[in-house]
Amino acid sequence: MMDTTRNAAKVPAVTLGFWVVKILATTLGETGGDTVTMQLGLGYLVGTAIFLTLLVGFVAWQLAATRFRPALYWATIIASTTAGTTLADFADRSLGIGYTGGGALLLALVLGTLAAWRWTLGSVDVATVRGPKAEAFYWAAITFSQTLGTALGDWAADDGGLGFGGGALVFGAALAVLAALYRFTRVSRVVLFWAAFILTRPLGATVGDLLDKPVADGGLAFSRALATAVLAGAIVLLLLVLPQRAAEADSRH
Repeated sequence: MMDTTRNAAKVPAVTLGFWVVKILATTLGETGGDTVTMQLGLGYLVGTAIFLTLLVGFVAWQLAATRFRPALYWATIIASTTAGTTLADFADRSLGIGYTGGGALLLALVLGTLAAWRWTLGSVDVATVRGPKAEAFYWAAITFSQTLGTALGDWAADDGGLGFGGGALVFGAALAVLAALYRFTRVSRVVLFWAAFILTRPLGATVGDLLDKPVADGGLAFSRALATAVLAGAIVLLLLVLPQRAAEADSRH
């Protein structure tokens, strides 16, 4: 008998609920990462080691799963976005690469991963993420895109001079443009998905920084730990209220 679980979809269908939870998860990634590295004082290197370890564990669990499990999937996303926060901060600040250099390097890694994925399997459409090889490419692309998004958010807020609120408005407007392209044009749904996936991360990064950075730095100085807990609660509530389903083979993104 054919093992159908091996090729079962273990990623969610892309719906409005998906994007709402994704934005909350990316914001949590920023506040959660800052809680460990700044509020607890563990630093970027230790924070990166902690969250990369969690990410590897969750990805391995996700790969071993036989069906779509929303809690596991979103825990893995949160691990990737939190690891992306600490990794980008470590590269940009501790290693001195800077936001521009770090962003350029990460963009190359995202595009290179997507190109290798398409070259190997023929498509980077998330509806085709079935089987270990596609899943490995998927999580690699996601991790690099989450890290890139952190660097983009920091670059816009600091080097770009937009501040946290201005950066959030710019990235929010960019996502609105992508939504309009999705609604009114025939631009590739796959291209729009990955563009939106990347841009939700700097939106979450700038909103997270707006919430927890000191007032003197342009933030609202909310407790990082409290903000993280509230965001986590909101995600759990949404997953209960808006049940998610696995991506379908004929889904168009």
